[in-house]
Amino acid sequence: MKMVVKNTMPQERVPNYITPDGLARLRDEYQTLMHKERPLTVKAVAWAASLGDRSENADYIYNKKRLREIDRRLGFLLSRIEIAEVIDPKTLKSETIVFGATVMIEDEEGLKKTYQIVGQDEIDIEQGRVSWQSPLAKALLGKKQGDEVTIKKPSGESLVEIVKVEFF
Repeated sequence: MKMVVKNTMPQERVPNYITPDGLARLRDEYQTLMHKERPLTVKAVAWAASLGDRSENADYIYNKKRLREIDRRLGFLLSRIEIAEVIDPKTLKSETIVFGATVMIEDEEGLKKTYQIVGQDEIDIEQGRVSWQSPLAKALLGKKQGDEVTIKKPSGESLVEIVKVEFF
């Protein structure tokens, strides 16, 4: 008889750091799904079910699938909201780069880019918001204005200078 031993060591929990704006976006999405999209989809499922044979009813099959997707997303959003640790960048004062900082860097070619270090639920590369867990943010965290930092990219390493650090 084979004995199975379960790992009873507690899993290391990664904090869900998030800005107030990021938390508001999660809550807004939750409210929209719960109070608008889900009720409409439930009505569509009920209507399609009333037509009879469900096995070949495309409306029924599609809307049931959509309802499962909505419920799965609602569960995910609720779990992220419940464990959120809100950090407001407006209240931070730090010489070094920490979560919530907005950082301007300049590369070796003189190209300047600005990034805000945010939670993983807030990532938006086009808006310059990068996760605190990203390689870029990890390279910047703890550094200060004037420091030179090596950023590891898929195309190789790049040396950048931290031009400005702000909190807003």
